[in-house]
Amino acid sequence: MDTMIHYTEQPSHRDTYYEEYAGLPIAHAPWDEELEPQPEAGSVAWRLTGNEWDDDAPDEIGETLDRFFDNVDTTQVAALVIGQWQDCYDTSSEPIVARLARDADRLPGLRSLFLGAISPEESEISWIQQSDITPLLQAFPKLERLEVRGGTGLDLRPVRHESLRMLRFETGGLAGDAVRGVAGSELPALELLELWFGADHYGGDATVTDLAPIMSGARLPTLRHLRLQNSEFQDDIAAAVAAAPIVARLESLSLSMGSLTDAGAEALLSGQPLAHLRRLDLDHHYMSGEMMERVAKALPGVDVVLTDRQTLDRSWRVVAVAE
Repeated sequence: MDTMIHYTEQPSHRDTYYEEYAGLPIAHAPWDEELEPQPEAGSVAWRLTGNEWDDDAPDEIGETLDRFFDNVDTTQVAALVIGQWQDCYDTSSEPIVARLARDADRLPGLRSLFLGAISPEESEISWIQQSDITPLLQAFPKLERLEVRGGTGLDLRPVRHESLRMLRFETGGLAGDAVRGVAGSELPALELLELWFGADHYGGDATVTDLAPIMSGARLPTLRHLRLQNSEFQDDIAAAVAAAPIVARLESLSLSMGSLTDAGAEALLSGQPLAHLRRLDLDHHYMSGEMMERVAKALPGVDVVLTDRQTLDRSWRVVAVAE
């Protein structure tokens, strides 16, 4: 099973993982044995949902979980995708987190987990009600990949986790408490960290100061891919990155999806060398044509992504994903 995302891949909040996740084909639980035999439990990623609009799933995800644990050899399961749950815009993920944590001993092989693989057609990203996900990391010490979509109510308390290699938060508004939880965690195996900060209007109240422990890299000795994205303060992040100790050991850096302007780009060019990077992703930005040329010329050996230049009035800059 491939627990990592390649450094050139950029997952979208529209991805629902109906066909594949973590290098495995998807099986939808509960499985209909009348259609075909159930696959070997460890050969697929299991996708679990529960809502009244899905004719192929129970109305409530709790029932789906019951049937999953009762009918699948969960000791062999390596990957789970939690999709829509009933009234996910009103009901938080807390019962799902609690159930998975409580039954962690029945999922000893779980390595990859996506919580909230919900499309915008099912619920806008800012409407998804998340919760404190700390119990997942506490209950699954061998988890290698954790991805969460939706920032409302999302929280993480500082933890130490020896196995986690990838941590991704896709949000339209990421709370400072959650960012500080990530920054305060000791994650010695983490290779990829991706945070979508979103808009203040949707609860994104994190600041660049919250990122200081991440920028130092002291608790992230194996981090190679850093993605600080979808931010209204992208210029401030760029200025911090320009002097951040962690940058020297990165292979890829993404400051995409946000409000990066010439000021942020100038800070990058004036800061520490970036020529060692394999990729610098600045997609969705507010840079001038002249600055785009400067960045590209300054890093000839780096795969610099400068697509999706925004042309809105520069007094009103928006992130790529908010509501």
